[in-house]
Amino acid sequence: MLEIRFHGRGGQGAVTSAELIAIAAIGKGKFSQAFPSFGPERRGAPVVAFCRVDDKKILIRAKVYEPDVVVVLDPGLLTLVDPTEGLKPDGTLIINSKKSYDEIMKSCSFSCRVGIVDANKIAQEELGRVIVNTTMLGAVMRATGILEVDDIRAAMLDRFGPKLGEKNMKALARAYAELTIKE
Repeated sequence: MLEIRFHGRGGQGAVTSAELIAIAAIGKGKFSQAFPSFGPERRGAPVVAFCRVDDKKILIRAKVYEPDVVVVLDPGLLTLVDPTEGLKPDGTLIINSKKSYDEIMKSCSFSCRVGIVDANKIAQEELGRVIVNTTMLGAVMRATGILEVDDIRAAMLDRFGPKLGEKNMKALARAYAELTIKE
């Protein structure tokens, strides 16, 4: 089973990211769950969302405590939360940042596999606004191999409609290609 935890801020689409992966996985014949964890937070407050994907029925009905992958939509959260909390020893941390790997590692010493993509830049260029949730899905797909880029197209078009869906697909594909990942 692959378990993913998304860290974002209210309004950035962390919950939507988890849902889109789950829908796409189900479309590929897998079993999946997606759910948020937040209280009365307002727009801009830190939120967490979770996703599980497996080839067999998922019986767990609890939040993800030991994720295989952690996705950080907002690099400002790196100073507010420990994104590696509970991350499995062979886990992957995927960060949206314009900083290089070396710059990130100077300020935060992570002992896991780290992937970095400038999703803000990609989203601005492809969508005309800095909403990075769907862009970051491309990085997740490349880092995990859980889905191919086209596997999420139907879910994306259904959620956003043809025009915006295709723009989001273009941003996702760029993040897939532009992810820098180091062990």
